[in-house]
Amino acid sequence: EQLVGAIIGEVAPGVRVSLSSEVVPEIREYERTSTTVVNVYVQALVEDYLAELVRRLADLRVSGELLLMLSSGGISTVETASRFPLRLLESGPAGGALASAYFGQLANVNDLLAFDMGGTTAKLCVIEDGRPLTSTEFEVDRKYRFKKGSGLPVKVPVVELIEIGAGGGSVARLDSLGLLKVGPHSAGADPGPASYGRGGDEPTVTDADLLLGYLDPGFFLGGRLALDRDAAERAVASKIAEPLGMSTTQAAWGIHQLVNESMAGAARVHAIERGKDPRSLPLFAFGGAGPGHAFGVARILHSPRIIVPFGAGVTAAVGFLTAPLAFDFVRSFVSELDDGADWQHINGLLGDMAAQGDAILSRSGIPSDVRRVTRQADLRYVGQGHEIRVDLPHGLLSPASLPTIRASFETLYRALFGRTGPDVALEAVSWRLLASGPRPSVKLVGGASGSTQTAVKGARAVYFPEWSEHRQVPVYDRYLLAPGAAFDGPAIVEERESTTVIGPGARAEVDAARNLSV
Repeated sequence: EQLVGAIIGEVAPGVRVSLSSEVVPEIREYERTSTTVVNVYVQALVEDYLAELVRRLADLRVSGELLLMLSSGGISTVETASRFPLRLLESGPAGGALASAYFGQLANVNDLLAFDMGGTTAKLCVIEDGRPLTSTEFEVDRKYRFKKGSGLPVKVPVVELIEIGAGGGSVARLDSLGLLKVGPHSAGADPGPASYGRGGDEPTVTDADLLLGYLDPGFFLGGRLALDRDAAERAVASKIAEPLGMSTTQAAWGIHQLVNESMAGAARVHAIERGKDPRSLPLFAFGGAGPGHAFGVARILHSPRIIVPFGAGVTAAVGFLTAPLAFDFVRSFVSELDDGADWQHINGLLGDMAAQGDAILSRSGIPSDVRRVTRQADLRYVGQGHEIRVDLPHGLLSPASLPTIRASFETLYRALFGRTGPDVALEAVSWRLLASGPRPSVKLVGGASGSTQTAVKGARAVYFPEWSEHRQVPVYDRYLLAPGAAFDGPAIVEERESTTVIGPGARAEVDAARNLSV
């Protein structure tokens, strides 16, 4: 491959080339091929875009270095991102997962379920021991949302999350059997939900939330976008309520509850596939629509607690600020560890990857005394077809390292499958290394001062199914809720980019980091 790449460089120097031995030096030819093709397919677009962005920033005299989030949860220089643009895939949601881990640690919660709901999609991610779970592969353009194998496989380090078409703009409709369906089709931002007043006439989740009283038509996006309640009512009534012979409120609640059920179902699948019981995980809710649906999702999942960060609508952006400069490396070398593995060659592979990581961090100006290296191996029992990633001990590996490696593997295997395998030899397929710099220090600004009573900005009619009608519920200004503030539900808490819905029977408290804990 390297010879072919060199020849192409001589014959056609302007042509962009991706070599699988550089993009994904790992066994499994189909995934290796699809990944390399995806990389070169987007390379010209990303290179040109980043070059123009750098030029425009220079014209504006913006100081500092431009860095980009990677799908793995690290950040990268423009040079590295231009060579391996496929590592930018799903990099936005990675910021939300990092923020969930960061705010969870501030709340002394290291295991949680991150729930990000925006205008088009909802994303869920398990946070374990203060870190998002990651994978070495994901699928692009799945045809069936929960079905592995229905998309194009891409071998790239990625924060492991599940994504479904459920957001504020998701359209509600009746199918050919007259059953209510919500999503995955979205009204988008233009024309958007019917209540946006931009010509849209399809009922959406946002329209339903408005009719239930969860959203204030005069305070959407802090009052910058007025919502048309009458338009929302016409859309829900004509397309859903009247054909089903029910009230507009009942139809709106059906839309709200159905999208909650869809997201809870996705959360349950995602958590259980990773050996986690969703009933034991607090729900960390953010995104523009996440806090408005978290109470319903948590109730379906039987979650013990909901955590809503301050500035929930822009939490993913905060996650970008907590990410270290980092890059992943992998080399495939199949080795039966119990039967005379070539430890010298394995140590050589790990050493080569460490040297590459050192060079990247050095070029990025990261001092050697703050660089970190994490080493892992993809292990399986001999005869199996897929692997589990296991952390490796520090230092040179040798036969003496095997008991520690086996113990780590069996602990993870038992957590995933409820048992360990028979007395079978271990086999390593690939060896991995993550080279990273220090995590940036993020300082949160001080909060509000005052009593819980001073944060009450009014009341409005809100619907909960326990009441079968709209009743007056207090509305709190999130910016005036100081640490230590506490109140009982039902309640609505408003901030510029999101609204938190707290149902009957719940109690909310503001912690020292200004998280709202329900």
